[in-house]
Amino acid sequence: MKKFGDEYIRRFGLSRIIEHWLNAAVFAVLVLTGLSQKFHDYSVSQWIVMTLGGIDVTRLIHRYTGILFAGLTIPHILAASFGFLFLKWQPSIIIHKNDFRDAIVNIKYYLGLEEHPARCDRYDYKQKFEYWGVVVGGLLMIATGAILWMPAFTARFLPGEFIPAAKALHTNEALLAFLVIVIWHIYNSVFSPEVFPIDTVMFTGKISKERMMHEHPLEYERLFGVSLEGSKAEKTSEEEMMT
Repeated sequence: MKKFGDEYIRRFGLSRIIEHWLNAAVFAVLVLTGLSQKFHDYSVSQWIVMTLGGIDVTRLIHRYTGILFAGLTIPHILAASFGFLFLKWQPSIIIHKNDFRDAIVNIKYYLGLEEHPARCDRYDYKQKFEYWGVVVGGLLMIATGAILWMPAFTARFLPGEFIPAAKALHTNEALLAFLVIVIWHIYNSVFSPEVFPIDTVMFTGKISKERMMHEHPLEYERLFGVSLEGSKAEKTSEEEMMT
C-alpha cells in the first residue's frame, strides 16, 4: 500500500477494482433476468422479458450469466484461501468477536452514549458482514442454480425433494441479496453522510487520509507507525488549556 501525496492513500489495486465492477455488472444482469421470472405477473417483468427476446432467451441469459458469476466467485475464494494458507496474507476480512463489540460501540456512539466511534482495522464490521453475505449467498446461488438447470441429472444422485427446495432457496436468496445491495451497500456507498454524493474508492482505489483515520484508525496506525489515540489526547489537552 502506498501513500499518494499528503491527502490520499492507496487502498485497492486495479485488479480489485476490475473484479468489483465485473461482479456488479454480472449481479445486475442476474437480478434483472431472475426477478423478472420470479415476478412474472407484473407488467414491468413482462416488458423486460419481451425486450430481451422472450422467456427462453431470458432464461439463457440468466443461466450463462450465472456461469460468469461462478467464474468470478469460485476463483476468488480459491485465490484467497491459497493466499491465507501459503502466502501469509493477513486474514483481515475474517469476522471475529471484536466486530460484534465494534457494532455495539458504534450504536452507542450514534445514540450519543460514546464519545468516539469504534476503532476498526482494514475492514470494519459492516464491510465484513456484507462480504461474507455475498460469498456465502453466492455459493448458495451457484449450487441451487446448477440444480435447477439440471434437475434430471440432480435427481440421479439426490432425492427429488432437493429440486423444489433448491427453487425456494434460489429465489428467496436472490431477493434477499437484491435488498441487501439496494438498502445496505448502495446507502453506504452513495447516501451515507460520510461519502455523499458517492464513495470514490472503487473508482480510484484511493481513500482520503482523513477518512482512513476516522474509519480505519488501526490500519492507519500500523501503516504509518503513529498513535491516533495519543494525538487525540494531546489535542483534547490543548483545547482544555485554551478554554
